[in-house]
Amino acid sequence: MKKFLIVGLGNIGKQYENTRHNIGFKILDHFAKEEHLTFQTQKLGDITTYKLKGRTFILLKPNTYMNLSGKAVWYWLTKEKVPLENLLVIADDLNLPFGSIRVKTKGSDGGHNGLSDIQRSLNTTNYNRFRFGISDAFSKGKQVDYVLGEWTPEENEKLDDRLQKSVELIKSFGLSGITETMNAFNGK
Repeated sequence: MKKFLIVGLGNIGKQYENTRHNIGFKILDHFAKEEHLTFQTQKLGDITTYKLKGRTFILLKPNTYMNLSGKAVWYWLTKEKVPLENLLVIADDLNLPFGSIRVKTKGSDGGHNGLSDIQRSLNTTNYNRFRFGISDAFSKGKQVDYVLGEWTPEENEKLDDRLQKSVELIKSFGLSGITETMNAFNGK
């Protein structure tokens, strides 16, 4: 059975729950709700598994806080013996319009502290990442307030559709592979 580690980045705690920076958690929560899965708190994160067509998807929400996500990713990749090419990390992206999707197989951290820590822990920039656009609609010097701010009513209205598309993307990654998933979802 093929295993996939799907990591949604975010920060633990009620105060972060509905923030833009927590889109990774929000996507995995939506996936779990749709498939009637329950997360269990384990070492370095909340975990649940989903089986589909001979594949096991291990969904991980690290509880290490965003800036130390690499420790949890490395631990669960190793513990579950998931090959690096079967890792998908979900993060917010200020450089993409709200709700847009970009899947890549490698690249820089783009200034994202969670991705930066993962790259340090894995000692490579060659891992699959799913960037979810949160836009850059903030004033100069207000980036932290913006990413840690809650969704606007307009964004919330459109979010369910984007969460559903994100769940489809995760399933495609496990069933069809990264290349087909990039072709099907990038820019959508």
